[in-house]
Amino acid sequence: MDVTWLGHGCFRLRGRNAAVVTDPYPPAIGLKLQRLDADLVTISHEHENHSYVQAIREPYEIRGPGEYEVAGVSVIGVPTYHDAEKGAKHGRNTVYLIEIDDIRVCHLGDLGHSLDDAEAETLSSADVLLVPVGGRTTINATQAAEVVRQLEPRYVVPMHFAIPGLKLELDPIDRFLKEMGLTAGEPLPKLSVQRSSGDYETKLVVLEPKAEAKA
Repeated sequence: MDVTWLGHGCFRLRGRNAAVVTDPYPPAIGLKLQRLDADLVTISHEHENHSYVQAIREPYEIRGPGEYEVAGVSVIGVPTYHDAEKGAKHGRNTVYLIEIDDIRVCHLGDLGHSLDDAEAETLSSADVLLVPVGGRTTINATQAAEVVRQLEPRYVVPMHFAIPGLKLELDPIDRFLKEMGLTAGEPLPKLSVQRSSGDYETKLVVLEPKAEAKA
C-alpha cells in the first residue's frame, strides 16, 4: 500500500484495488491539487481547507464518526475536537483509522488536544500515523510527539506544517523533529508499506508534497 502526500492534510492512500484521499484542499491555500480519482474521501472537519471534495472525481464521502466499508476499505471515524476546549474554539474533528490491504493508517485530521486512554487504545493498532505538527490551530510539535509515543505506530508521517507556497500560518517541521530527537533524511516521494508481523521501532518518514505552489 502506497502513501503519497499531496500537501497540508491531504494524502492519497493507494491499495491493490482501491484508493482513498484525505482532507482535500482548495487552491486558495496557495497549493494546486490536481483532480484525483479515488473510491472514497475522508473529511476530518468541515473547514474548507480540509473539505474541498471538488478536487476528487465522484468519490464516496465520509464526513464524521462511525464505521464504514467502501470498496473493500474499512474506515473507523473516532470523534475528537479541533481544540483543547471540547470544540468551543474550532469545533469538532474526526480521526480516521483506514484499513487497506491489511495496513492500518491513522489520519489525525486537525486534532487539537492530547488523546485520552480510550481514544489511544482505539488508534494504537495503526501501522502508519499521519500527524499534524505545525501547531497554531492543531496540536503543536510537543503534543504531536506525545501522541506518537502514545500510539507507537510503525511509521510516523508529519503533515500540516509550513511548506513553500502554503499561505497558511503554520510552524515548520523543525520543532517536531527536535521533539522527536531526530533529524529528517531526504524527503521521499512516497511511503510503501508491507504487512508486518514482527517487532519494530517507530520510524519517522518525511514525504515530499506532491502539489505545485500556485504562481
